[in-house]
Amino acid sequence: MELEKPLTSRLIYFALAIGLLGANLYFINQIFQSSDDNNAIEEMADSPIFKYGFDIDAYHVMESRIQENQFFSDLLQEQGVPYSKIHNLVQTVSQEFDMRQLVVGKKCAFVADDLCEAPEYFIYEPNRYGYYVFDIESSCVERIDRPITKEVVVSSGIIEGSLWTSMESSGSPWALIERMENALAWTLDFYSIQNGDEYKLIYEKEFIDGNPVGVGELLGAYYKNYGNEFYAVYFENDKYRGFYDLEGRPTKRAFLKSPVRYSRVSSGYSKRRFHPVLKRYKSHLGTDYAAPHGAPIYAVANGVVKKVSRSRGNGKYVKIKHDKTYQTQYLHMSRYAKGIRSGVHVKQGQVIGYVGQTGLATGPHVCFRFWKNGRQVDHRRLNFPPSDPMPDSDMPAFECEKDFIVDILKNIEIKRDSQKIVELSH
Repeated sequence: MELEKPLTSRLIYFALAIGLLGANLYFINQIFQSSDDNNAIEEMADSPIFKYGFDIDAYHVMESRIQENQFFSDLLQEQGVPYSKIHNLVQTVSQEFDMRQLVVGKKCAFVADDLCEAPEYFIYEPNRYGYYVFDIESSCVERIDRPITKEVVVSSGIIEGSLWTSMESSGSPWALIERMENALAWTLDFYSIQNGDEYKLIYEKEFIDGNPVGVGELLGAYYKNYGNEFYAVYFENDKYRGFYDLEGRPTKRAFLKSPVRYSRVSSGYSKRRFHPVLKRYKSHLGTDYAAPHGAPIYAVANGVVKKVSRSRGNGKYVKIKHDKTYQTQYLHMSRYAKGIRSGVHVKQGQVIGYVGQTGLATGPHVCFRFWKNGRQVDHRRLNFPPSDPMPDSDMPAFECEKDFIVDILKNIEIKRDSQKIVELSH
């Protein structure tokens, strides 16, 4: 026991010494860290802060929004800008900027180096991608585009319900869903999708000042439907730009699969169907696509408008001749698109009218009819020949890009809600 007491004391003193050393080291570290923080703060204080390209320490930036019934001249006159300067500015920049473009609710700002004087600059911000700087003194305007940074993102999911509700609920923006439809619209019938279908996407996500602002290019798409796999690879060089299948053929075909988007097939082609209005069986030689009233109706292929008319059964309709073999007709429109009349040439994807329920219709939809060699056929059963692949001389470059994109797509894990950023390098 006599030996234990000194040993215990030594341990206590040792522990106290270690504690004091640790405390000293902590305070020394805090002093250095505080010094570093102060240096960082001083550096930040020395760094100028800019708003619309102006140093806010040197200029006064007064932000506002365009009000209802507020015109360009009113905005500047309220800030004390002489009418002569306003007139000179309007006359000089009228070719570069239409003063009637000012939209209620959009951001604007006045910039002055002296609050007691009228502003020297007026800022108008129509969207988050950029803004206009009006130099009142020099009577000129400059469009400033904010720098956009991009990150490549992969996304995947499983369809539960409709394509749009499934992808939207998983966080996919509308622009991305539309890009996927555009990439695969000629090869995949999106009206035959089912629960359990799978999709994978590689795309660019755009940022401004670290904040997401939109979707860039879709680089690759994969969709699995009824066991069939569909691919679309984006490829661009000095001769080609667009989506291609795995054989190097453009996914874009002569005919779209459907004349409307965001819809569903409410009634298919049939030789004997019970008519919901006439209450009797008769042939239905078209495909009904139920869609919201006023939704745009697109020409499924290039052609010439042969007829724009109205009848008791068809309501308002448009008929288009595409070539010697094919014609299409679009029924029950609420109204025609501007400029659509007989003899007008239309392009694939051009809006020709809007969904309605004119004629014998129980709800808003478009009845789409398809003629081949003068006979109405079920367009959903037709197999149009694929486009010719690109020349052999361009295939090596495409094969390299295709293999790179497809390899990434194959390694994306299918999840119901999956999005992550990836690094792309060949």
